[in-house]
Amino acid sequence: MKNAFKDALKVGRPQIGLWLGLANSYSAELLAGAGFDWLLIDGEHAPNNVQTVLTQLQAIAPYPSQPVVRPSWNDPVQIKQLLDVGAQTLLIPMVQNADEARNAVAATRYPPAGIRGVGSALARASRWNRIPDYLHQANDAMCVLVQIETREAMSNLASILDVDGIDGVFIGPADLSADMGFAGNPQHPEVQAAIENAIVQIRAAGKAPGILMTNEALAKRYLELGALFVAVGVDTTLLARGAEVLAARFGAEKKLSGASGIY
Repeated sequence: MKNAFKDALKVGRPQIGLWLGLANSYSAELLAGAGFDWLLIDGEHAPNNVQTVLTQLQAIAPYPSQPVVRPSWNDPVQIKQLLDVGAQTLLIPMVQNADEARNAVAATRYPPAGIRGVGSALARASRWNRIPDYLHQANDAMCVLVQIETREAMSNLASILDVDGIDGVFIGPADLSADMGFAGNPQHPEVQAAIENAIVQIRAAGKAPGILMTNEALAKRYLELGALFVAVGVDTTLLARGAEVLAARFGAEKKLSGASGIY
């Protein structure tokens, strides 16, 4: 079994991604052919469930883009279901300390290395037991990315990085800026300093730093600092802003005004 995304991180090859929030397999397949290295299927803030994640994994599968799935929480039951439908790389939100990081890793591993329940006869991941020796191969194919989004998590970063089985650490600019008192302003100098310091620390520990940043200059800055998986856009934002620009070109009046968002 292989995990191309995990293999790329291991050799230090930067991976450029796109965030998927439309919760739709048709749009997921459309974007899978756009040329991104990875696509994040968001189960935390987008209206996804196990079934919609499954159909998006199936839609992306024929393409080179690698799927990464974010569950709504660091929950072993939810993680088990996502792994069984075929997710190999997970982005676990709101990990605050080393114990929570260890729990995330354990949820992705079959015993005795972890607590993942065995149900391979029902699992797309094992191709319904058509993959020989799946139970003994699966653990090594799992890629665990944990998300640090608060000052508490930042203060515990060194111990989180020491956890065996953590492949990467993703910095959440939106929640981090809110926790630091700068809600809606992830580009505040204090937030940016924290992000840059974390990227350097994560890379120095031999782990892969990651982030979502739609500001092109900042995204390139993070890559220069050593970030290895960087999402540079969000499908909902691309669609909404692109549609607004097109309407405006033909003189259409925008009926609803909303915040531009922090992504």
